[in-house]
Amino acid sequence: MTYNDVYAAWQADPEAFWMEAARAIDWDVAPTKALTDKGGDLYEWFADGMVNTCWNAVDRHVEAGHGQRIAIIHDSPITETVHKITYAELQTRVARLAGALRAKGIEQGDRVIIYMPMVPEALEAMLACARIGAIHSVVFGGFAANELAVRIDDCQPKAIIAASCGLEPGRVVHYKPLVDGAIGIAKHKPEFCVILQREQEVAHLEPGRDVDWHEFQSGVEPADCVPVPGNHPSYILYTSGTTGAPKGVVRHTGGHLVALNWSMKNIYGVNPGEVFWAASDVGWVVGHSYICYGPLIHGNTTIVFEGKPVGTPDAGTFWRVIADHKVASFFTAPTAIRAVKREDPKGEMIADYDLSSLRALYLAGERADPDTIEWAQRALKVPVIDHWWQTETGWSIAANPMGIEALPVKIGSPSVAMPGYDVQILDEGGRPMAPGELGAIAVKLPLPPGTLPTLWNAEDRFRKSYLTTFPGYYETGDAGMIDADGYLYIMARTDDVINVAGHRLSTGAMEEVLASHTDVAECAVIGVSDDLKGQMPLGFLCLNKGCNRPHGEIVAEVVKLVRDRIGPVAAFKLAVVVDRLPKTRSGKILRATMVKIADGQDFKLPATIDDPAILDEIRAALRTIGYAKA
Repeated sequence: MTYNDVYAAWQADPEAFWMEAARAIDWDVAPTKALTDKGGDLYEWFADGMVNTCWNAVDRHVEAGHGQRIAIIHDSPITETVHKITYAELQTRVARLAGALRAKGIEQGDRVIIYMPMVPEALEAMLACARIGAIHSVVFGGFAANELAVRIDDCQPKAIIAASCGLEPGRVVHYKPLVDGAIGIAKHKPEFCVILQREQEVAHLEPGRDVDWHEFQSGVEPADCVPVPGNHPSYILYTSGTTGAPKGVVRHTGGHLVALNWSMKNIYGVNPGEVFWAASDVGWVVGHSYICYGPLIHGNTTIVFEGKPVGTPDAGTFWRVIADHKVASFFTAPTAIRAVKREDPKGEMIADYDLSSLRALYLAGERADPDTIEWAQRALKVPVIDHWWQTETGWSIAANPMGIEALPVKIGSPSVAMPGYDVQILDEGGRPMAPGELGAIAVKLPLPPGTLPTLWNAEDRFRKSYLTTFPGYYETGDAGMIDADGYLYIMARTDDVINVAGHRLSTGAMEEVLASHTDVAECAVIGVSDDLKGQMPLGFLCLNKGCNRPHGEIVAEVVKLVRDRIGPVAAFKLAVVVDRLPKTRSGKILRATMVKIADGQDFKLPATIDDPAILDEIRAALRTIGYAKA
């Protein structure tokens, strides 16, 4: 079947389409229908089925005779170790941990916060919760104590599972003191904490509250899988909210299983038994969907990577992992590829590795600029697939469905809407816009399985955040357009569409032009306030390693490039060279914070920022070009 056939089959009968996809999942009680309309634009998938995530991710593969297949490869260039775990071993480890949690009183519906580095035990903790119907909330390891406390108070966990430390190149991150600090701040107190002691740092255990990971599991009865309703929350994942209070995205069990299993073959083109690698962190949605659950549900081998794109030890580490473990499909963020490209502009390190197993590179998490895609295509000689989704959706809204049909790649587009997503471009009044016109990207309700049905204990906030701007639609918060062939283009966050003297312009389009300059490794464009024109674009440029040209020359050249390619209407005249851009730990550029710095406004330090010192560097750089408001 072609993509058009598959999408048309979904459009013609969504119920039948998703019920067919659900047959690939092991149900204890099969659902009688796919969609439940609860009224008021609220929906649930497979609500009357009974199912267990851990059974589908682990036990069923053992039962099918695949127990000796490798489930998890832990590759840690920081500790210089590689550890492989079979599905049979994973079943034993998860059942034992789940039994220990149950023996300490964790039951179906109880919440457990997981605060772990990139170690297999992080996945085991997630699966152990799923095994007994507990709801996990993974918090990115190393988050500040106050941010962890906010999440403790919101989801009120009965337990916290953490490690003594995390490892960064050249330093140990002390997790346990952050856990202790968070519990001290939080109003809600967990009953106990399970601590994985790593040899790089053995933490103090609080008597009566903290238990050692291994001692905790000694002599316990392993737990069997507990079937839960299809609409039982599998997990809560907090994403940053505009008010500063994090939003707890909820993922229901049945739809999560069906959507992720469907995506592994149809979007990523992998078969059971093949090695799939998402170079992300378990604390982010990519880590939930495509390090832990998606690959394991589908029977793939997944890689847990404890390292960085560069510096562990060099810009060849991605290619080494792919070669060593015969990775078939690789998924990372554009910012990671840009970091590699900046260190190795000609891609010379790739020649040191046998990448013959690799069929495609997938990029998501932020806009993938054409220059980065083209560099990766030239260097890797495989399709480079941009695809677009969000924490809220849990899997792709738009993608190139490589397992159905490899569609022509249009550079700058994440291709086409996936089944389940009726994507439309709307104007400010909610009216559909013509092909090629820039507007707000919205998805007609209902959203497909695997997407968020609500926010944790915050239904009103769910409606306000996503459902009220365009009644009958999910508001993505992104702006873009759809071309005459149905290809979607994500141009910016809605907030990043700037108004220059009455012209609505995309900062993303300007970034594409800047990134095409041969000396520019990475860039960002923001809209700053202007007394005459309302807003003006301001560019930030990070240069390739070894570039020694005068910055003024490069700035003049990119200003001319924007004028030539977008036109004088862009009014692009301001740009500054910086060593690095402020980012979240998942690699997203903090454009809104940069706007506030440039406009001289007060701002709250983002909890997810990778290095707060960068903000002072941005302020200093703006002063060098006489931007007084900074």
